[in-house]
Amino acid sequence: MNDYSYLFGPVPSRRFGRSLGVDLTPYKTCSLDCVFCQLGKTTHKTLARKEYVTTEAVIEEIDAWLTSDGEADYITLSGSGEPTLHSRFGDVLAFIRERTSIPAVVLTNGTLLHLPEVADAACRANVVKVSLSAWDDDSFGWVNRPHTALRFDRVVEGQKAFRRQFQGELWMEVFLVAGMNSTPNDVRRIAEVAREIEPDRIQLNTVVRPPTEAFAEPLDMDQLLALCPLFRPKATVIAEFNPERDFKAQINKETVLAMLKRRPCTAEQIAKGFHMHLNEVSKYIGNLLRTGQVQAERRNQNIYYSAKREKPEPRPPA
Repeated sequence: MNDYSYLFGPVPSRRFGRSLGVDLTPYKTCSLDCVFCQLGKTTHKTLARKEYVTTEAVIEEIDAWLTSDGEADYITLSGSGEPTLHSRFGDVLAFIRERTSIPAVVLTNGTLLHLPEVADAACRANVVKVSLSAWDDDSFGWVNRPHTALRFDRVVEGQKAFRRQFQGELWMEVFLVAGMNSTPNDVRRIAEVAREIEPDRIQLNTVVRPPTEAFAEPLDMDQLLALCPLFRPKATVIAEFNPERDFKAQINKETVLAMLKRRPCTAEQIAKGFHMHLNEVSKYIGNLLRTGQVQAERRNQNIYYSAKREKPEPRPPA
């Protein structure tokens, strides 16, 4: 793959198969600071919409990628922050729709869909994925830590209005954190809100990659499956990426593991060392953590990853 500034991947996505990411904001520019975010703490919490990166440059890279490669299941606006903060994300979607038959996706937290200009732009996507992890202002503040000007009711009303307007598929991710929003009573309240929004598909997710806060703990699969029937339509648990559908890449989890066998690194250091996007790094780290090949350790507010060493065989007595 060429050395792109705004594109990353295609990466293996649990939702979207092989997904080409399009990054429209600087690192951690977002309207929320969720305790579970895999990219770390929000460094620029904002509601200001502007052209954070040059739209024409993004479109030029997408065009070059489509010409030179162009193999992916989806093209996804996602990455380092909230894509709808980019004031011209709709122009990027329009280009994708005109240039290729690969479906265009917006991965959004849904906090800005109450703005008519955001909703109109998002309608150019084939799929819009919104997030819901709360049921009122208090839970919203606890789990998602929103910008001070955001109110939960307004966010929900914006998503409901967008559902009525949007002709594509509206997907919803419900992110559950143990001890924060995961009791059956909590989840019932989230499900009531979801029912008002009427998404086409609901997917439950939990902490599988290193989160922003060490106290953000996952639910196990049995817990997630037990909560799925509370939703209408019935929720599903986000599945693992199918390795049989994986694709060739110069960098893979084995090369990342080889690096971590030599020295502990943060995700940012891995990304810099391999010229990878942080989202791509987090997917490989998540897989290595789940398979027990690496371990995570928090040091001075940073999370370092290192390969687990096999314990040496005990020596026989002399």
